Amino acid sequence: MDPEPLVSLSISCLSVILLPITSGIIFGILFVVLLIVCSALVSGSEVAYFSLSPKDLKDLEDRNGKRPKLALDMLSKSERLLGTILITNNFINVGIVILSAFLMNSMLDFGNSKTLQFIVQVVVVTFILLLFGEILPKLYANLYSIRFALYMAFPLRLFEKVFYPISSILIFSTSLVNKRLARKKQNISMDELSDALELTANDIPEEKNILEGIIKFGNIDVKEIMKSRIDVVSADISTSLDKLISIAVESGYSRIPIFNQTFDQVKGILYVKDLLPHLQKTKNFKWQSLIRPPYYVPENKKIDDLLNEFQSKKMHMAIVVDEYGGTNGIITLEDIIEEIVGEITDESDEDEIFFEKLSNNEYLFDGKILLNDLCKIIEQDDEIFELVRGDADTLAGLILELKGDFPKIGETTSYRNFEFTIEAVDKRRIRQIRVNIH
Repeated sequence: MDPEPLVSLSISCLSVILLPITSGIIFGILFVVLLIVCSALVSGSEVAYFSLSPKDLKDLEDRNGKRPKLALDMLSKSERLLGTILITNNFINVGIVILSAFLMNSMLDFGNSKTLQFIVQVVVVTFILLLFGEILPKLYANLYSIRFALYMAFPLRLFEKVFYPISSILIFSTSLVNKRLARKKQNISMDELSDALELTANDIPEEKNILEGIIKFGNIDVKEIMKSRIDVVSADISTSLDKLISIAVESGYSRIPIFNQTFDQVKGILYVKDLLPHLQKTKNFKWQSLIRPPYYVPENKKIDDLLNEFQSKKMHMAIVVDEYGGTNGIITLEDIIEEIVGEITDESDEDEIFFEKLSNNEYLFDGKILLNDLCKIIEQDDEIFELVRGDADTLAGLILELKGDFPKIGETTSYRNFEFTIEAVDKRRIRQIRVNIH
């Protein structure tokens, strides 16, 4: 650093002259201290009132007296309360700055040193105002919010009446800005909602799974929860009436897809309730006339959109097709709802076991279990296999994506902290997979 400014500064410091202190100056100093105290009380009341928790508000409601009722009344008009606090605090702070500058000029003669005058009048005063008028009172008010709010109830009501016209203008102008901003829809990301849910998970343990299902609901494709075509109970359009009745009885389903020769040519959906009145008819009865038109949906359709379509069209089942028009499977209204509320079973459902827990970190899974369901069982994030799953929706499909070919019994494949061992296969399918989580 150049030594000349140091010398100049020291000379300037020595040139400051303390002027005679009169009774008027003493009175002015006392008034500035009083204003700083007022600034501390008003700025602290902002934190005190707007940091009151629901429990604190209930405590105020249970108290008797004018102060609690007055505090609750002002909180019910939060915009006016905030406007009153801000206007009052700004008036006080401006008064402190102007009066302190006047007192400094009356007490000290800085000569030609404008730099030193700036440091004393602006930096020092600002530091004192921030420390004693903002920071310390707000820290105290945060710790004792109810006590502070009750203490400031009557003064704030007085300031509210004094500055009512100004606060009304402020409220009106801010309402115009809010209306303009409200036109721009603000979307909350799924990650933000998930983080919020994690923070409150301990308070709502029973509803946590349902809320998680709602949060992830809009990001799930139809193909992730559909029933694969090889697991669908269906019937050929040329099936006899007796055979069709047998299929309906054995399956227990209320709706059966009807196809012509192959499942890629679905002709419609047979509602079993439509078939019931015709059970006693002869074999020549044309049951095909009961078929209702099928409803097709692409495999990449979001299930929240499909739910809306099911509601508007009053349908419960859709045929899922791929980009080439081939049939991938079916999806029902129950499949969609289960993504929110969990598995739904009734007295006619048979327990279908897709997994067995062998130890804390070891499971035996059916190859056709959906990856979404697998992640729920092992309590992992749905996106954990996103980078390697490709087009796979089931655990067996994931193994094929990882291996690149059809595996043999006993073969092991690893991904991250998962180890997959093939336990059972047939000519065309992977039946069982052992999963170890390290």
